Amino acid sequence: MTRLVLTRHGQSVWNKENRFTGWVDVDLTEQGVEEARRGGALLKAEGFAPGFAFTSVLKRAIRTLHLALEGVDRLWIPEEKAWRLNERHYGALTGLDKAEVTEAHGADQVKIWRRSFDIPPPPLPLDDPRHPRFDPRYSSLDPDALPSGESLKLTLERVAPYFESAIAPRLEAGDEVIISAHGNSLRALMKLLFGVPDADIVSLEMPTGNPLMIELNGLKPVSARYLDQDRAQDLPPCP
Repeated sequence: MTRLVLTRHGQSVWNKENRFTGWVDVDLTEQGVEEARRGGALLKAEGFAPGFAFTSVLKRAIRTLHLALEGVDRLWIPEEKAWRLNERHYGALTGLDKAEVTEAHGADQVKIWRRSFDIPPPPLPLDDPRHPRFDPRYSSLDPDALPSGESLKLTLERVAPYFESAIAPRLEAGDEVIISAHGNSLRALMKLLFGVPDADIVSLEMPTGNPLMIELNGLKPVSARYLDQDRAQDLPPCP
């Protein structure tokens, strides 16, 4: 048996402002910092001692990871930052107020963009300054590999190979691992691990800054629980 912890970053500035964030590199709020610190304290109480950490290249996930690792006195462990663990890219919706988008396009259309498994939002034009090809953190990547807008299905298609090539070998070697990422990239991981059907995965919610501890037999989950039960969400059954 080994343990894997998934933690969604603490509340971000744009979470609080109810904006579509995606790949925009917004920071944590004060509440988000406190959520991440509490997550670290909960991990310490569980005796969790990760040997390796993974996170996205976005500061809200990186800072959440570091605050959690500080809580368990494991800031020294190796960590890998990967763009493939970034949040889903919200395309032309990026930065927009969710309530204003709903007013402009209707609740049904916004629900499709936000909650369908395989329908992406309108794409971001390639010449839009918000496009990731203008961001220096992706300068070494083929611009054609960078998304202009993603559904959860497309997010899964970039998360899955990264999990298989980078994360799964650590778990199979017996390392305890922590992953700090985002609501949709973590949904993709949950779909992989628990075999959640397409129709069900879009309704799975992960609370901010609340570590989800998964006990694994190989790569098969045998138990899963949120450490802060007061802010827990429903979980899929272990396969």
